[in-house]
Amino acid sequence: MARFSILMIATSAATMGDPAKPTGVWFEELATPYCAFVDAGAAVTLASIAGGPVPIDPRSVKPKGENEAAVERFLGDAAASKALAETPAIAAIDAEADDAVFLPGGHGTMVDLPESAALAALLGKAWAQGKVVAAVCHGPAGLVNAKAETGAPLVQGRRVTGFSDSEERAVGLDAAVPFLLETRLRELGGVYGRAADFHPFAVADGRLVTGQNPASSALTARLVLDALAAR
Repeated sequence: MARFSILMIATSAATMGDPAKPTGVWFEELATPYCAFVDAGAAVTLASIAGGPVPIDPRSVKPKGENEAAVERFLGDAAASKALAETPAIAAIDAEADDAVFLPGGHGTMVDLPESAALAALLGKAWAQGKVVAAVCHGPAGLVNAKAETGAPLVQGRRVTGFSDSEERAVGLDAAVPFLLETRLRELGGVYGRAADFHPFAVADGRLVTGQNPASSALTARLVLDALAAR
């Protein structure tokens, strides 16, 4: 029997900006936590906003043998690859049995996660039920419309992180994203923290776990498992 059940929800947005450029999930931010959760004995379900194949940001995949170890492992796992190609839409997901919800990043998340009422409702319900809610890099974009039991923003008064404004400027996409994530988290009352650009940083505020950037994927996953063990 699986130790934990973790629902990972990815973006369905394949383009961003005007003119539209390819985007999607940042593969390492999905693969590294996925592998960490599986290795910890968790049952992992992959889902997406709209269902179907999850778009992968082409910048996040290199030729075979040149990727991060977790990406290579995921690409070589037929079952994982099939699950990523056949995700259910979150509107059809029953997350009652899940212990945690995890949002991997990638610029696609900035397009559709904040706009999804189904995601906001799922996250609010998960939080009220005592589940762990987690996100990495741009994944916290999915938290911006999630509410705590009081009706206040879920991030309000809680320590959070996510892709910083200076990192967004450094990659040249500050004008392409719908909003700057750090700024929005601060506006919502989140107690935003960060490390230097592109350095690993993650924070757990009780059951809310967030990571700053791609380099933070492994650390974020570890904090999720710690939070699950502490429930």
